[in-house]
Amino acid sequence: MKVFADTSNVDEIKRLNDLSLIQGVTTNPTLMMKEINEQKKTKQPGDVSHWHEIVVQICEAICKPVSAEVTSTEVGEMVEEGKLLSELNEHVVVKLPCTPDGIHACRVLTQFMDIKVNMTLCFSVAQAVLASNAGAEYISPFVGRMDDYSAGSGVKLVKDIQNAYLNDLSGSRAPKILAASIRNVEHFNQVAEYADVATCPPKVIWDIFNHKLTLSGLEQFNNDWKKTNE
Repeated sequence: MKVFADTSNVDEIKRLNDLSLIQGVTTNPTLMMKEINEQKKTKQPGDVSHWHEIVVQICEAICKPVSAEVTSTEVGEMVEEGKLLSELNEHVVVKLPCTPDGIHACRVLTQFMDIKVNMTLCFSVAQAVLASNAGAEYISPFVGRMDDYSAGSGVKLVKDIQNAYLNDLSGSRAPKILAASIRNVEHFNQVAEYADVATCPPKVIWDIFNHKLTLSGLEQFNNDWKKTNE
């Protein structure tokens, strides 16, 4: 399973990428607004004037898939915005919501423009099936948000989508399952069996290394080494 960073913070993305911890990035309007507001506070040289510039910075920093989400809700506007986003950089994957207009826009972008699409805000197997039929490159079931609203198990949703794709006899290529809304390491552990990708906030990625046995083992090895060389 590949790991994507769910953030728009370019410095954090560079740090994770330099350590070979991520294979891509996902963003959304909320994360973009957070990053723009942070840059406004610090007033650093080279601050962005438009969130598209952040998308370009991320793509150029990692040269790996970067999901950039449209802000439109109507199919025609989604297609135009998706086309514009795809032209920002070759690594952009256009992110669309699992709505009727989103599905239609996905079909147009994938079939007629050869643009990769990540269908987001997926909360059912049925939505995942429609996204697959529309030619999506990724489907993003929201694990944590399912749990937050007691709408069922987010991990089970990922598993059920995998089963639906594996049992599809139509011969079409299924989207990669990109488990999103990962709240903690346990979510990561649970979806690893079923998802192609997990996109996580940087904190969750760093928390993976905070296993108590890893930390205590390292402390023991270091202490033993020091004693050997006393």
